[in-house]
Amino acid sequence: MDVIEATKDYETWLRRRIPVVDEDLTLKHERMAEAAFSFMRATFYRWVQLWNEHCPDLTEAPPLLAVGDLHIDNFGTWRDAEGRLVWGINDFDEACLMPYAIDLVRLATSAILAGEEQGLAIDSTEACAAIMSGYVEAIRDGSKPFVRRRFT
Repeated sequence: MDVIEATKDYETWLRRRIPVVDEDLTLKHERMAEAAFSFMRATFYRWVQLWNEHCPDLTEAPPLLAVGDLHIDNFGTWRDAEGRLVWGINDFDEACLMPYAIDLVRLATSAILAGEEQGLAIDSTEACAAIMSGYVEAIRDGSKPFVRRRFT
């Protein structure tokens, strides 16, 4: 199955579950065609279809509740109910049990694509090393959220 057929299949499936605004879908397709990073962001369904083929050594990694559609634009800041500044992942639409490596590989891929297209200040090797370092540090620290105390 090629990407066009996969996209049609996905959108048919989607229409059976939620109302779809055709103008929004057209805009999404236009953005998908603009750049590889935009395409990757919009095609998690395709990523999952190709995961086993392209990352066979990672498919048996221990499963956990993964974000799934993780990429660098899925991080941000917000104020919580107590007014504290919180930084973290802000999009969980595709979260489910998956091999933990899927999030790391997808996040690294997004950093590499964004670096090539948007000129990140660090190169792909540094970006991947930072992702792995942050992941290992978070696991060692008990995976606690990062919350800054409320400003007074």
